[in-house]
Amino acid sequence: MSNFRSGGLAGKSSSHRGHRPGEIDGEFAGDQALKMDIDNAHKEVERLNRNRVALFEVMSDMIFLIRGDFVIEYMNASAIATFGDIRGRFCHDALGCNEQPCPECPVERSRTAQNCNELFERKIGEVYVEYNYVAFQGYMGEQLVMVVMRDISRRKKQEAELSVMHSNIETVLQQKIEALNESEKVRQELSREVNVLKRELDRFSQQQDEMVGESRKLRELRELIHHVADSDATILITGESGTGKELVADIIHRRSGRKDKAFLKFNCAAVAESLLESDLFGYERGAFTGATGRRMGKFEVADNGTIFLDEIGDISPRMQAALLRVLQNGEIVRVGGNEAVSINVRVIAATNSDLATAVEEKRFRRDLYYRLNVINIHLPPLRERREDIVPLISHFIKKYRAAFKKEIDYLPNRIIDRLLQYDWPGNVRELENVIRRAVLLAKDNVITEKELAFEQNISCVTEHKEALIEKRMLEQPLKDTLSELEAKILATAVDRYEGNPQVVTRILGLGKTTFYEKMKRYGLIPNKK
Repeated sequence: MSNFRSGGLAGKSSSHRGHRPGEIDGEFAGDQALKMDIDNAHKEVERLNRNRVALFEVMSDMIFLIRGDFVIEYMNASAIATFGDIRGRFCHDALGCNEQPCPECPVERSRTAQNCNELFERKIGEVYVEYNYVAFQGYMGEQLVMVVMRDISRRKKQEAELSVMHSNIETVLQQKIEALNESEKVRQELSREVNVLKRELDRFSQQQDEMVGESRKLRELRELIHHVADSDATILITGESGTGKELVADIIHRRSGRKDKAFLKFNCAAVAESLLESDLFGYERGAFTGATGRRMGKFEVADNGTIFLDEIGDISPRMQAALLRVLQNGEIVRVGGNEAVSINVRVIAATNSDLATAVEEKRFRRDLYYRLNVINIHLPPLRERREDIVPLISHFIKKYRAAFKKEIDYLPNRIIDRLLQYDWPGNVRELENVIRRAVLLAKDNVITEKELAFEQNISCVTEHKEALIEKRMLEQPLKDTLSELEAKILATAVDRYEGNPQVVTRILGLGKTTFYEKMKRYGLIPNKK
């Protein structure tokens, strides 16, 4: 590093001839002072150079000092560790393996611009570097360029990995976008198909589930349903068992503004009293043994939709009070909870019992009765619209011949006449069961009286009414006679239907609670199936 070392000055030769002793001593003293100043300046330069070199050596960046003839004059420790000791070699040969200066050569650029405010990047061997430079004049007046380099190989590797990752992400995103576009096309196509199928299903459901018949009472019933279906008013459907109360509730829901929301059907007589409240209103965790978490009841599940409460006349006074709160306030409280939960549910209730009489006898709350009976729809029994029996027979034959793969088109007139004479205590449900059994058992696609087993169904209700009344019954109080007849009818029904309470209560139009009370009163014990 010749430019970083202090150089000595050559001694000056002088003659003392022709000078006076005083003059010679003065000149000598001046020379000595000048020499001392120069020595001090050299020492200061040496000190500054040592400090600068010491600073360069501890820097993590690579430092190069390159002469104007492209020879590397100095390298710090970091530069030597990266590229080896290449001092004294041409920079373009040692670092670029070129015979000529490299593109963007700092030495070349320094001839026109001593300072550089931009960073350059290049790859030297396997090392990626970014560098800057500054030109300055050395101690001996030589032009030097200091190049500061930083190893960015790791960053370049990360950038390459990020670039690959970005490219992969772009590819995946493009694939996803294309898949989403395709999915959207499929969704739109499926949506169109769903709408078509929904219209077909609505049409089919209407054909299958609409009440069959053209009697005056049925036409009046259809007109009433048409007027009340789209309102949110509470409806009470009354009528004997088997008249189609659930069917009417379903038609009302499908024609209402809530048709796309939930429609829940709940038989109040089919659930034990102890479970009825939790089933309808839900419960909180810990409300009772086994309540390991919160559960929504039927009313919450049916929120914004419709709930159909069948056999509403069989609920207890406690449940009557709870249901009244729902109808009055539009809110429920879960079992084991204190917080009221707001709900928006249309209630359609149904019963085969006389609620008006139950109100007078204080077995049913008057205020709840009025809340339920905002709109009353009474379904006439089949015996009061006999003109609908033949259309119903035709409807059920078509329905079950398809289900059982039979080719039955009609019933003989003699059988139809017998069906028309029957009072049908089980109403439309009983007629449907008779036709279903007949179609299933028919041989050679012909229904006979044998397949109908009609004598068993007619029993004593029509042709043998007098057989129930004995002479002695006409000689005792009417109350006792009625009780005796009721007991005999119950016993006959229990025997015929093998003690199945579900069938007996349905046929006789009794609620489950009432049925068991009467059985206990008359000493009859049914099978609890």
